[in-house]
Amino acid sequence: MTNTFPMTMIAQIDDVAVFQTAAFVYDDIDDSAAKNQRTGYEGQSNYGELNLGLHVNDNALQVLDNRMSLLAAINEQLTDKSAQNKQHEAINRLHWVSQVHGKHIHDVDATTLNMAPLSADAMVSQQNGRGLAIMTADCVPIVLYQPTSGKIAAIHAGWQGLACGVIQETVNRFTDSGPIQAWIGVCISQENYEVNTDVRDKLLSGCIANQTLSQAHIDNFVSLFSISSYDDKIKLDLPKLAAMQLEAAGATVMNDLPVDCSYADTHYYSYRRQTHMQQPATGRMALVIVRR
Repeated sequence: MTNTFPMTMIAQIDDVAVFQTAAFVYDDIDDSAAKNQRTGYEGQSNYGELNLGLHVNDNALQVLDNRMSLLAAINEQLTDKSAQNKQHEAINRLHWVSQVHGKHIHDVDATTLNMAPLSADAMVSQQNGRGLAIMTADCVPIVLYQPTSGKIAAIHAGWQGLACGVIQETVNRFTDSGPIQAWIGVCISQENYEVNTDVRDKLLSGCIANQTLSQAHIDNFVSLFSISSYDDKIKLDLPKLAAMQLEAAGATVMNDLPVDCSYADTHYYSYRRQTHMQQPATGRMALVIVRR
């Protein structure tokens, strides 16, 4: 993390870069004290420094300003990284969708400038100067890049998306035969994702119906992706399941697991933490992939 903006670049390959945002900047001073002392627009203690979600009852003008600041920060980092190479153009737009826990995929290259965000849980693009942003507050965000075609994609994969096959559906949009690289962003860890067993059962049924895992992974689904917890509940490993689905779809995960846990690390937004702590609201962070 930089000490001025809650965002970090986690990958840069060719003319593509991947960024992870957060709720708060990593400070050298005590973070709990820092967060309590922050001032600004009403509700900032709930929405942090960079809420990117328009659907969480935050000040809409502030959220739009945050999105503009994010775009500016991305271009600033890219300019710094390519100071010796002037041929790259700026990212002129970040694309967002209204995420609905399904598997509809939006081709942003067919988007006109004045179109409102569509309901979808994945985006694809092959044009320069575009960025794709997936918002999360515990769900698994994923971005894809295929060097041979230049195509990029971004995926929102909560347990429902993993059950209905959103990863496979998105990978199917890559018609070129070249390898596909994937990055998994900050999401909730298995340690902090306790659910009823019916969620696991629905996940398994969905993986079987949509053929999103190898037969070996299906046969060992319970031991691979869940551990027992209290009161007949279990803890699910969503990022591991996402990684296995990516592998089954033919993509290679480039970053190491485990990723940072959105629930455990208060620099990130977490809907589950908000619920457990009875907070009135929380914001949304984003995993962003851009192609210059």
